[in-house]
Parts: sequence; structure tokens; C-alpha cells
Amino acid sequence: MHQPTFNHNLVKKLFELPEDASQPLSRYDVFRLKNWMLAGNYLVNIVAFALMKNLIFRGGPLPSADSMQTVAAMGSLFRWGAILAIGLFVIYERPIRQFFNDVYHHRSTAQTVMETAKRRLLNEPFYIMTLNMGIWIVAAFFFSSLHGRLGESRPVVLRIFLLSLNTGLITAVMSFLLMEHISHGHVARFFFPEGGLYKMPKTIRNHIYIRFLALLFMCNTIPFFSFIQLYYLSAPELKSTADALQELRTAVLSNSLFFIVLGLIVTMFIHVDFDAPIREIIRALKRIRKGNFDDKLVVRSNDEIGYTADVINEMTKELKEGEIMRQSLLLAKEVQQHLLPKNNPCFDGFDIAGHSTYCDETGGDYYDYFEIVKSGERKIYVAVGDVCDHGIPSAILMATARAFLRQRISRSGQLAQIASDVNQQLSRDVEDSGRFMTLFLCEFDIANHLIRWIRAGHDPAMVYDPDENDFYELSGPGLPLGVFEAYRYQSFKRTMKPGQIIAIGTDGIWETTNSEGLSFGKSRFRDVIQSHYDKSASEIVAHVFSALEKFAGGKSQSDDVTLAVVKVEALETTHQMKV
Repeated sequence: MHQPTFNHNLVKKLFELPEDASQPLSRYDVFRLKNWMLAGNYLVNIVAFALMKNLIFRGGPLPSADSMQTVAAMGSLFRWGAILAIGLFVIYERPIRQFFNDVYHHRSTAQTVMETAKRRLLNEPFYIMTLNMGIWIVAAFFFSSLHGRLGESRPVVLRIFLLSLNTGLITAVMSFLLMEHISHGHVARFFFPEGGLYKMPKTIRNHIYIRFLALLFMCNTIPFFSFIQLYYLSAPELKSTADALQELRTAVLSNSLFFIVLGLIVTMFIHVDFDAPIREIIRALKRIRKGNFDDKLVVRSNDEIGYTADVINEMTKELKEGEIMRQSLLLAKEVQQHLLPKNNPCFDGFDIAGHSTYCDETGGDYYDYFEIVKSGERKIYVAVGDVCDHGIPSAILMATARAFLRQRISRSGQLAQIASDVNQQLSRDVEDSGRFMTLFLCEFDIANHLIRWIRAGHDPAMVYDPDENDFYELSGPGLPLGVFEAYRYQSFKRTMKPGQIIAIGTDGIWETTNSEGLSFGKSRFRDVIQSHYDKSASEIVAHVFSALEKFAGGKSQSDDVTLAVVKVEALETTHQMKV
């Protein structure tokens, strides 16, 4: 014979609301979503009434049979009034119900209706709790005063009042926790598919401490007052001590069992409301730690946990944008590094080296070398530039200036004219942005043993002559590039001889500071060059950067640093370029 089996799936389908807001809803699903909160509130009140009447607070003085019969008719009218008052929440829920009807019929909901529905959904648990408490307070005064008018003793009247009041407290707390669980845990997913309940304006915030107060109230305060009531309102008409103890024992046992069950239910609600969101937050943080910024954290509550989830989502979004920016900067750095010389050049009679470090992934410092042969004359150009500020904008301006300079040097013209033409083009690009670039451009005229230079707002180059054991600067006036389009630059010249060292740097060298706020300065810079003048150009550059690092003592670099060193080795009338 086939034995009937319990269908868990049927029960699950009956009591569980739809979880996936993206899936189509059946008529049955829509009906449950629209009425689940109202049905839950009725259920709480029915259970509270049944417990008050048949289980809790057993013992103590009872009204007479005649009094109970007289009050029964009035009680029925009151209960129907309470049922009607609770049912009026259908009007309050009208925007919520309209939304679910629109979802079922594949209609769009007006934005104003949607905003109203969201606010009412989040506020409804508080309003329902207030309504329930109000109904039971009215019931406490109504039934106690009615029994008093019928001649019942003061202990009976007081017992009816306290009984209704305590039941109201229990009902209010239970309805609040149940309504919040349904609205936030199930219904809210259709209104807030991506979370963000905390951001909803004009809503009552359900702080975490409110839940713990409800737990404390339900498991401690209400039972405490209930047992005090039992103690003081034990049946005074009982003559036998044994009868009184038996009645008190029954009342204490029934109340204890009731409040234990009630405490477990409340604890379960609070556990569910905390456990799932916190687990989701932990999973999200683990994903973020592994560098996964794509998943969005969805926590549907408007308490501190919901706020934490929103903050984590914002943080994740910023981290993702930051990671994208970091990757872009790394790519930009790679591109910009290709714009700088890859290797030190090999020019007959000259030892040239340069290096640049940026305080960010990209920077505005620039250095370059060129060897141009025109009309049988061989000339070497060395350029060092510094764009104001640093970062992506400066890197773009640096790349633009590099392109202009390389293109212009490849054509004929004097050094001053080259600088003026580059300035004219760059000024048109930067216009009123306030950006500019300083530049030191020098030309080594090998045939005439001359060095020519222009200063476009850049620090003068330093020349060290080992024969004289002294420094002098290649100075002269000149505005930065991009400041004034019509500005005409002036070139300067000086005789060069073998053994001289020309050092062209950016202000990031002498403005490097240590932890005490002291600057590296040009004096230390000259000392490094003087101490290693007999080394190769690349070694001199390396010693300068090593001295800077040692001086900074681990302090992060605040500006880009660039240095180009030219060491004149030999000057001849005829030169061949090394291959």
C-alpha cells in the first residue's frame, strides 16, 4: 500500500516569495507579494489574541461569567473594528500594489509612483507596529473600564488592563520584526534590485540598536513585568495555600514556555537579518582583496549594514576606476618611456648620457639628443625640458613639445629660430590653459668648437672645467615655451674644449628635500660632478641620482628629476659618426 509522503517543495512554494526579481511573475506570485505583509500582520494579531485568551498569563483573578458574557458582544465589535483598521493599510499600500500589477502586465510604473512605493515599503513596518500598539492600548483601556463598570474588583480590572497592554507590546514587536523581514528580505528586491535602501530619502532608519532593543524588550522586560503581575495579582479569593501555589506554578510554567519560544523566534529573525548580509559583505571583501571589482554587493536593508554595503559598493567602484586609471597610467608610462632615448648615443668626440625619473607614473620632464648633418656640417643637439606640474596633462604636453622640436630641428634654421617656431606652435596648443614648458636647448658646433644655447625659462646648464677646477653657467634670458606666442628667442654661444662637462638638469634635482626639510641644492649637485669628473657621463648621472636617493633618505619624490650630461672628449676638424 502506498504511503503518503510530505511534499516539502509544495510547502516551500506556498510560503516562500519569489527570489529573482528579473524573472516573470505569475498571478499567484503577484497576489502573494501584494498581500504577504498584510496577511502576516493579521497572523501576528490572531496568534497574540489566541495566546492571550488561552495560554499566557494563566492564573490570577478572573472576571465573573456574567461579566464575560456581557463583554463578549462588545468585544466582537471591537475586534471587527481592529480588523478594519488593519485592513485600511491596503490604501497605504496602493503604490506598492500598483507596481506589482504593472510588473505582471509588463507596464512601466511612473517615477513618482515608484518613489512613493519605495518610501512606503520601507516605512510600513514602523507604521504597522505603531498601529498594532495603538489598537492594543485602546483595547486595554476599553475592556478594563468595561469590566470595571460591570462591578468587577480592582485586581480583575487591573489584570485585564495589564494583560492587554503586555499582549500589545508583544504584538507590536513581533509584527515589526516580521514586516521588516518580509519587506526588506523579499519585497524590496523588486524595488531595489541593486540595493541602496539607505539612500532613499524620507524614510525611517532602522538602526541596528533598534533590533537589539526589541530583543531585549521581548526576552527581558516584558517577561519581567509579566511575572511581577502574576505575583501581585494572584487570586486573592483562594483560601488554600496549596491551591494558590498550584495556580502560580501553572502560570509561571506557561509564561516561561511562552517567552522562551517567543525569544527563540525573535532571535531567529534578528539572526537571519544579520547573518545573510554580513556573510555577503565578507564574500564581497574577499573578492575585492583578490582584485575582483566587478561584482556588486546587494544588501537590502536601510540600517548600518545597508549603509556599509553602499559604502563598499562605492569603494569598489572607485577601486575599479582607480585600477583602470592605474593600468592606463602604466600604459601611458610605457608609451612615454619610448619617447625618451632608449640608449645613450655614440657620437664621435662626445660622451653623452641622460636619465629621468618621475614622481608619478607619467611626468613632464623631457630630454633628447639629435645628430644632424647639414651642408657637410655635423651638429649635435641636446634638449632638456620641464613641463609645469606632472602627471597625464604634463606628459601630453611633453610629447607634443617633443614632436614639434624634432620636426623643427630636422629643417634648416638657426637655434633661436628653431626655439621661436616651437614656441609659436606650442602656444597655440596650450592657449589659456596656464600650462607651459621650460626648455634648455644646446647645439654643439663641432667644426667651430662652439656650444650655442637658448634658455626658455629653464635653469642654466652648468659647465665644469677640470683644468680650471671651476664651474660656470650657460645663462641668458628667455620665456618658457607656451607663454607668449610672438616671443623671439635669443641664442648664446661659448667656446668649448676637451674635458669640459656640461650638466643640464631640471629643478627636481636641487629641490629634492629630505625628512628635515633641507633641499639638495646646487652646491651638492656641483660637488657630485666635481668628485666624479673623471668618470664616464653615464657614471656621473648614476652618481647624481644615487646622491639624491641617499640625501632624501627614503622620502618620496615630489617632483620629476631629469639630468643630461655631456662630456667633451675630443674635438677634430673632421668627424665620422660611430655605428
